[in-house]
Amino acid sequence: MAKDTDILVVGGGVIGMATAFELAKSGAKVTVIDKGEPGFGCSYGNAGWLTPCFSMPLPMPGMLLKSIKWMTNPESPLYIQPRPSWLLVSWLTRFLFAMNQKQMVRSVTALTEISKISLDLYSKLSAETGHDIRFEQKGLLMAANTREGFDYAKTEMNLVAEHGVAGRSMNAEETRALEPALTGELVGGVYFPSEAHAEPLEVVRALTAGAVKHGAKILSGHELIDCQVSDQGGAKRITGVRTTKGVITADQYVLATGSWSTGVGRALGLNIPIMGGKGYAFITKPLDPNPKVPMMLVEKKVAVTPRNGTLRLAGTLELVNNDYSITPRRIDSIVKGARAFMNVPQDFQYTELWRGLRPCTPDGVPIIGAPKKYANLHVVTGHQMLGLQSGSGTGKLAADLVLGRKPIVDPKPFRADRF
Repeated sequence: MAKDTDILVVGGGVIGMATAFELAKSGAKVTVIDKGEPGFGCSYGNAGWLTPCFSMPLPMPGMLLKSIKWMTNPESPLYIQPRPSWLLVSWLTRFLFAMNQKQMVRSVTALTEISKISLDLYSKLSAETGHDIRFEQKGLLMAANTREGFDYAKTEMNLVAEHGVAGRSMNAEETRALEPALTGELVGGVYFPSEAHAEPLEVVRALTAGAVKHGAKILSGHELIDCQVSDQGGAKRITGVRTTKGVITADQYVLATGSWSTGVGRALGLNIPIMGGKGYAFITKPLDPNPKVPMMLVEKKVAVTPRNGTLRLAGTLELVNNDYSITPRRIDSIVKGARAFMNVPQDFQYTELWRGLRPCTPDGVPIIGAPKKYANLHVVTGHQMLGLQSGSGTGKLAADLVLGRKPIVDPKPFRADRF
């Protein structure tokens, strides 16, 4: 029976669209489905950073005591609301086992490599697709107002330096000279001059335009209901996916379903341990003085991104299971955190507040690969806060694996059956 398409990609976020773009460029007949418009899910509220310097997995050594301390504080950068949940217990158990030096080194190596590839691909994306992603290479500053925070920033600098990501440590005076918007207490900073940023929605639109240019079909308003599976001995095969607008058939299927992947996987008999890391982002008018470069406010885990005429503040990570509710104390903590470093007015106003779920694996490394149970399925998800940063490289690697080519990076750290 004739198939509707060669490859069906489920999910139109930055990961799904990057994968579709690379597949379509290679000559495959590709269709992408999404329940909404591409780029308006988790990708929309990204800080916009294309920064290999931030290639740290969530379960870093030493995080255990911090995590326990943060669990008691609803305004902390990472908050895990205690609740009865087998998924949460299982996820946290794996998270704890991943908190070791050996695993951390492997993870940093994999994440840095795929992020460096992504940065290179993003630098060419506007010219390649004809859609401006507002790419700017102004670097990234980590600003710290405590000795502990400054030491942590330097530790990150040294870790990624081993993988070719250059940074430099600065004292308080040097940091203020680089970024005069830092008006609060300051101990020092670390500056990574080669990092870049872009507008996340425009990145997804560029990837979409590029995919369409190469023949891909984008179907919005097609919400996944379930997958049709055949099992005639040996590996199973997906024969079609049922959506709210009918059944679509393909030869190969790619699940880029973000924080929804656990439920989708469960229906297929797969273990995809994803917790949603809820985060928030504000769009506000410029400060006085306004930041010149993107910044991470280390102790508060607040991301600051200057935009054309506005400013984006983003932060917090609250582990939830598909909970999109807004917690006022969490959004207030971002404003308080930014105010500790910058001249944020007491009558702070924003023009837009976004919240979304970043898909987090318990070891902090994305899932990119084919589960052994299925002959024609690939899973591409679990990028925690690094979805945009590692998106283009992920799309390239996923396309290599789907098409049976030599992979652009070692796929072993990302394998789908590791849990």
